[in-house]
Amino acid sequence: MSDNDGKKTLGLGVGGPRSGNVKQSFSHGRTKNVVVETKRKRVVVPKVAAPKAAGAAGGSGMVSAGMAGKRPAGISDAEMERRLKALQAAKLREADEIAQREADERERAEERSRRRAEMEAKEREQREAAEAAKAKAEEEERKAAEAAAAKVVAEAPAAAAASPAAESSPRSAAPRSAAPSPNAPRKAEREREERGRGVKTRDDAGGRRAGKLTLNQALSGEGGRQKSMAAMKRKQERARQKAMGGSATREKVVRDVQLPEAIMVSELANRMAERVGDVVKALMNNGMMVTQNEAIDADTAELIIEEFGHRVVRVSDADVEDVLTKIEDKPEDLKPRPPVITIMGHVDHGKTSLLDAIRKTKVVSGEAGGITQHIGAYQVTTDNGAVLSFLDTPGHAAFTSMRSRGAHVTDIVVLVVAADDAVMPQTIEAINHAKAAKVPMIVAINKVDKPNANPTKVRTDLLQHEIVVEQMSGEVQDVEVSAHTGQGLDDLLEAIALQAELLELKANPDRAAQGAVIEAQLDVGRGPVATVLIQNGTLRQGDIFVVGEQYGKVRALINDKGERVKEAGPSVPVEVLGLNGTPAAGDVLNVTETEAQAREIAEYREKLAKEKRATAGAATTLEQLMANAKANESVSELPILVKADVQGSAEAIVQAMEKIGNDEVRVRVLHSGVGAITETDIGLAEASGAPVFGFNVRANASARQTANQKGVEIRYYSVIYDLVDDVKAAASGLLSNEIREKFIGYASIKEVFKVTHVGKVAGCLITEGVARRSAGVRLLRDDVVVHEGTLKTLKRFKDEVADVHSGQECGMAFENYDDIRPGDVIEIFEREEVERNL
Repeated sequence: MSDNDGKKTLGLGVGGPRSGNVKQSFSHGRTKNVVVETKRKRVVVPKVAAPKAAGAAGGSGMVSAGMAGKRPAGISDAEMERRLKALQAAKLREADEIAQREADERERAEERSRRRAEMEAKEREQREAAEAAKAKAEEEERKAAEAAAAKVVAEAPAAAAASPAAESSPRSAAPRSAAPSPNAPRKAEREREERGRGVKTRDDAGGRRAGKLTLNQALSGEGGRQKSMAAMKRKQERARQKAMGGSATREKVVRDVQLPEAIMVSELANRMAERVGDVVKALMNNGMMVTQNEAIDADTAELIIEEFGHRVVRVSDADVEDVLTKIEDKPEDLKPRPPVITIMGHVDHGKTSLLDAIRKTKVVSGEAGGITQHIGAYQVTTDNGAVLSFLDTPGHAAFTSMRSRGAHVTDIVVLVVAADDAVMPQTIEAINHAKAAKVPMIVAINKVDKPNANPTKVRTDLLQHEIVVEQMSGEVQDVEVSAHTGQGLDDLLEAIALQAELLELKANPDRAAQGAVIEAQLDVGRGPVATVLIQNGTLRQGDIFVVGEQYGKVRALINDKGERVKEAGPSVPVEVLGLNGTPAAGDVLNVTETEAQAREIAEYREKLAKEKRATAGAATTLEQLMANAKANESVSELPILVKADVQGSAEAIVQAMEKIGNDEVRVRVLHSGVGAITETDIGLAEASGAPVFGFNVRANASARQTANQKGVEIRYYSVIYDLVDDVKAAASGLLSNEIREKFIGYASIKEVFKVTHVGKVAGCLITEGVARRSAGVRLLRDDVVVHEGTLKTLKRFKDEVADVHSGQECGMAFENYDDIRPGDVIEIFEREEVERNL
C-alpha cells in the first residue's frame, strides 16, 4: 500500500493537463456538461542519496556523509527516509490543492464573463427591438398624418363645388375624389402598401364607419393585455390633433393638493391626479427609493408637488377635528331645558338616600357596603310638572376625580351635609369642586330627624369655607331635610326649581347632538355601553358619533327607567349602545355626518393618546435618563394590574394607587381597564410579577386556568377601600426596616497597654450601663467621634467575657484600630430593626 492511501500521485516528470467533465445546474431544471482541463504544476523534489554500507561494528546501515551532516542526531536512516517520503507526499497534496483552486477560480471567472456577455447581448437585443418598434410607430404616425393631410387637400375643392341639393342631403353618395389632386397617385400608392401590410383603409372598411372602433375590433386582438376603449379613443384624438396641426398634449390642470405631515406615495399621486409610476420615478430622481405603499414626509412631498406643477396646501392631522367646530346657536333657536343637578357631600351623609327618597325607589340597597360605586344619572318629575336631571356622585375619597367631572357637567350643586356630623373633609372637597366649576350651590342639611342633629353648627362651619347661607344673611339657599322621614323634600325641590329659573337654562334641540359621558362599561351581551348626558341638540337612533378615542352608530337609546327611546334631547341622561370600544368617563360625544369622519377623528385621537403615553413614559435626553436612573436606584416598586366593571372605578383606583408610597416605595399600575380579567392580563401580570385586582369583575375560565398554571394571584373586591388597604399593606412590606440605635453604656480609658500579638489594649472603667462583646462601639475624643467599629476583645482579669457592668474595670481592644489614648471615652450601643408602615 502506498503512502498516499491508494490515491494516484502526480509524477515528477509529468506537467501536462488533466481533463474531466463537470456537470453545471441552472434554473428550471436545466443542466450542462462542461469539459475542464486542470494543469498541474511540476514539483521538483531533491533526490535522496542511497545509504552506504556501514562497518560490522555498528550493526546497521548508515546514510551518506552529506545526509548524516544534515540529519538531527538520534534519527535512523529508515526514520529519515520515511520523513522525506511524507514530506514529498505533503508537497504533492499541496500542489494538487493549489492547482484545483486555480482551476475552480478560472472556471468561476469564465462563467461570470459568459453570463455578463449573455446579459449584455440580451439587453442589446431588447434595446434594438425597442428602437425598432419606436421607429416603426413614428413612421406609421408620419404616414397617417400625411394621408390625413392629403385627404383634407383632396376634399377641399369637392366640398366647394358641391350642389345645394347635395348639401341638403349629407348622406348622398357623391364621390369624394371628384376633383383629383396632384397628390392622388402618391395616395393610391400608399393605400396599396397599407393593403399589402393588412391595414384597413377608409374605403375598405366601408365609408365613414371605418375610423370608428367597435367592441368586436377591441376584443379581437390576440395575445397580451388589450387596450381599453378609453385608451383607444385617446390615441385617435391625439392622431386627429396631429393631423390638424394641433398640439397632442392636453392643457395641464393645476390642482390645490392638501398635504398632511406624512402621506403615502399612492395617496399623493391620487391627490395630484398623476400616475403612481411617475411619482415614484420623480422620487427616485430625488434620491428616494420608495414604493407606492411607503409614507414620505411633508417636505419631500412638497418638492414633488411643485415639480409636477401643482399648488401645496399644508394641513395638520388635527384638521380632521375641524368638522366638530362649535356651532353658534341663534337666540331664536334656543328653548328651555331641564336643569342638571349634582348631589355632593361626605361619605355616608345620605346623598343616595336623599335621591332615593325623591325618586321613591331603593337605589342604596344595591350598593356594596351602602356606598355608591358609580355615577348614576336619573330624571325626576316634580308634583308641579318640572323635570329635573340628577347626577349622584360617589362620596368616597377615592372618587375625587369622578366627583370633579360631575361638577363640570352640572348646572346646580346640592351639597348634602349631615346635621349630626357637620362639615367633613370630603364636604370641603365638594365645595372646592363646585367653586371651580362656578355653579350655584344649595345646602341640604340632612338627618335633621336624629336626636343629636345640630343644623346651626353646620351653617356655622360652612362660614369657614366662605359659604354663607340665607339664614346667616347670605345668598346660598339652605334646606333642612330628612331622607328617612321625607321632611323638607318639597322645599328642596322648590329651591332647585327657583334656582333653575334664575339661571334661565336654554339649549338648541334642533342641531347635531353633543353630550358628556357620565359612565362607561363593558356589558356582557350588549357590548360597550356609555351613560351620556346630552348637553346640546338631540341624539337619535341611527346617528353616527365620535366619543373620545371611540366611534359608533347609535343602535339603541335606553333611559333611566330602562325603557328604549327613539331620541334624547338636552339635559336627558341615556345609555347609548353601538360603540366600537369603551370610552373614558368625561369624554365628549359629538355627532358627525359620515362614519368615515368619525373613524378618522377617533384614529387621530388614539394616535395622539399613544404618543402622549409614550412621551410621558420615556426620558427624552441622556441627562433625563441618568437622572431617572439615579432617582429610581433606591425606589422599590409594587406593580399591579387593575380591572374594574366601569371606567370611573378604574380611574379612581389608579388615582388612589398613585397616592400610596413615599421616597422608598411606590405602587405602579401596569394596566387598568374595563371588563373581565382575560388571559392577556394574566400574561402581562406573569411577565411583570404583579398581582391582578378585580373590582366587581371576575376572571374568565381560561384566565383562571392560566393564572393557576403560572402562579399569578387574582384578588376580587367589591368595596374600594378594602382594595386600597390591602395594596397599602403589601407596599409596606417593601419598606426596609428602620435601624434604631440604643445606647447601653459608656467606658472611660484609664491606661493604654501594648500587648504582644494583640496590639494596644485600653484599660477601661465602665462608668455607665454595660459593655457587651457583640455591641457596636465609638471612640470619643473631646466629645468628637474619631472611630466607629467593633470590639476585638473584651477581657476581665485576663479572661474573655461576654459583658462587663457599671463600676467594673476591663480591657478593650478595637478591630483594626490602635490610636487610643488615656482620657478617651468609649460609647457602647446596640442596633435594632423596627418595621415601618405607610
